[in-house]
Amino acid sequence: MTKKNAVHTNGKPLAARQDPMDPSAMASLKHWGDPLDNPAVEAMRDEVAIDCGWGRLIFGQTFRDPKTLALLLRREREGRRDIALYVREPHLALSYAPQDLFMDPSLTYRLDFAHYRLRDSRPKGVRIRPMTADDDQLRINRLYMARNMVPAYDGFYSKLEDKPELTVLIAEDENSGEIVGVVTGVDHRIAFNDPDNGCSLWALVTDPQTHLPAVGEWLSRELIKVMAGRGRAFMDLSVMHDNQAAINLYDKLGFKQVPVYCLKHKNSINEKLFIGEDPEEDLNIYARLITREARRRGIGVEVLDAEGGFFRLSLGGRWVTCRESLSEMTSAVAMSRCDDKAVTRRLLQKEGLRVPEQVVVSREGVIDEFLSRHQKVVVKPARGEQGRGIQVGLSDVEEVEAAVENARHYCDKVLLEQCVNGEDLRIIVIDYKVVAAAVRRPPKVQGDGKQRISELIERLSRRRAAATDGESTIPLDEETERCVRKAGYSLEDVIDAGQWLQVRTTANLHTGGTIHDVTADLHTVLSSAAVRAAKALEIPVVGLDFMVPDVTGPDYAIIEANERPGLANHEPQPTVERFVDLLFPHTHSQPARRQYTEDN
Repeated sequence: MTKKNAVHTNGKPLAARQDPMDPSAMASLKHWGDPLDNPAVEAMRDEVAIDCGWGRLIFGQTFRDPKTLALLLRREREGRRDIALYVREPHLALSYAPQDLFMDPSLTYRLDFAHYRLRDSRPKGVRIRPMTADDDQLRINRLYMARNMVPAYDGFYSKLEDKPELTVLIAEDENSGEIVGVVTGVDHRIAFNDPDNGCSLWALVTDPQTHLPAVGEWLSRELIKVMAGRGRAFMDLSVMHDNQAAINLYDKLGFKQVPVYCLKHKNSINEKLFIGEDPEEDLNIYARLITREARRRGIGVEVLDAEGGFFRLSLGGRWVTCRESLSEMTSAVAMSRCDDKAVTRRLLQKEGLRVPEQVVVSREGVIDEFLSRHQKVVVKPARGEQGRGIQVGLSDVEEVEAAVENARHYCDKVLLEQCVNGEDLRIIVIDYKVVAAAVRRPPKVQGDGKQRISELIERLSRRRAAATDGESTIPLDEETERCVRKAGYSLEDVIDAGQWLQVRTTANLHTGGTIHDVTADLHTVLSSAAVRAAKALEIPVVGLDFMVPDVTGPDYAIIEANERPGLANHEPQPTVERFVDLLFPHTHSQPARRQYTEDN
């Protein structure tokens, strides 16, 4: 894009181009004193608030009276997230409602289109297009909920054609057709006849489970292209001050920080922004989700050992100690039944549930005998979690022997198990009811024809860690190397652009696996088997691992039972809410409200 002395919009020239970064020349940046003395400012529409689905975007520069702005913010609807940006004299607005409003700790960044170079290239594997009324709006809202962002209310997206100031772009996986990202753009010129001729980017979200790289970057670039094509002068965005990953992306695109103040209404969504850090901040994500839901219901929380994930919940005369989702409601006997995978299998088989054949490696000849009956086997320690020591799909005696030796590092008792093909399905059962079901898939990388496989893995691992609060990473260990080698490559090889390569055989979240909700598609036989398994183990909270050819069909084999299942990453299913219901059933009638973040 070349520089011009004047910017045109809708065929009409505006005043000579001002520097978008100059606070003394921009109505959006002059946050002190009187508004700019400018006919274009006088022509601006007054007291403008745009409905964005998740809440209202309130343009502070269109308000002459700070009290009016404060009163409007106080009328925020339940479950929404209103944002007042470009607020002039924010301390005055706060003075009218100090108990209800707060100064948001966000930063505003601006991209001057005159200095932005449009790209001719397009992303590989991703198609970006405007949203239509035919798009799966539930799927889009699930993306926001998976990132703990406020979703749009029902029916909002179907009315987009009546909102010319809004542009919603979606990113689709070209192979699967799945929606993997969304972004909203607001055209300030259309919204309120903006004298600065600006626009802004909001609600950028990408699927935390997608393997596709740089989806957020390409959505941002496409929105920039759309708005620059309309003749807008700049694009703004708001980001939390500690969201370093997002800030790094915007720095890369050329955005620069500008002095803008943002006000918000105090609510349960943004509570942590105005009450300071809570004592549960040191807990891991699995424990923290539970304690936050408990605090929301008025249940007391005492952190006993943050590193180990131990905490105590109390309400009235009732006390329950937990380690993440393992609580006093689970007996020591039930826990021991799940702790030993061989015991788990025997109990489930006795109940008449389908389980793969399994033997203990206790003598010479066991490996040869087992391989003679099964073409492929799984080696796993009898005790352990998070996929440690497990190797899948082994068919060679030497391979199996090496895997057995590796598994002995985690447990002296090692199991050989029949390898069952299919999808890795995790079903969460709480209080002997199915609450969530999700397919777990192993991590895979997409080649770009430039980077080594090891570099692609490290890049994907960083994205997985960012998406899961550090819980999911891909180790560059012997198992990863074996998986890559089995596909005919080494970690130092470069694969062709667009080519996919699976880099782990297991789908555990902790080693880079992704989770995809399938609760609504679950066959009744699978649901029934999960409940029967929980009852056979006499355990009220359990994560059951199935191998299934199809989640909509009745065939299955139960592989394991986890007595301390992670309740995160099952959005939009209410796993945490149902867990707290189990511990404190008299709080069940209180409506569950998801804990959202403030990432814009």
